[in-house]
Amino acid sequence: MKSIETSLPGVVLLTPKIYRDGRGAFWETWSQLQMAEAALPTTWVQDNCSVSRKNVVRGIHYQVLQPQGKLVRATQGALLDVAVDLRRSSPAFGRHVAVELTAEGGEMLYIPVGFGHAFLALTDLVGLAYKLTDYYFPAGERTIAWNDPDLAIPWPIAAESAILSDKDRKGEALREAEVFA
Repeated sequence: MKSIETSLPGVVLLTPKIYRDGRGAFWETWSQLQMAEAALPTTWVQDNCSVSRKNVVRGIHYQVLQPQGKLVRATQGALLDVAVDLRRSSPAFGRHVAVELTAEGGEMLYIPVGFGHAFLALTDLVGLAYKLTDYYFPAGERTIAWNDPDLAIPWPIAAESAILSDKDRKGEALREAEVFA
């Protein structure tokens, strides 16, 4: 597995070696040994899966209590995956990185504790699987507006076309949000 640090320190893009032949393809989606070699977490407590239709935007989500590191990958279709640095003490505070993840390519994005996470479904149906370093804790969950102008995320979708949950419609502005120290 190849690991590449993105423009945000700690956020890592992982690309597996895919073996393809006339039958299809095979690759490892997680290996404790390879994660340790890449200096990434090797202990995960929860696996989640979501399915979204095209133009669904989820996020920007994070937990201030029981914060979570995430390892995300597409299981179907393609998505634009976004990580936002929410550590006030970081020189990269408020900056983001956006990466396209595809089921076909098998790419994964590691998002460490202290970052918010969001994604946009780019294809008719998108499956997203993600591993978490801590459990979901609703009382600690926060949401920043996906289209906060201060973040300037170049989403390839008009706001009126985005399909959002009520929670995501009520996301706060970064300047008003509770974030990490």
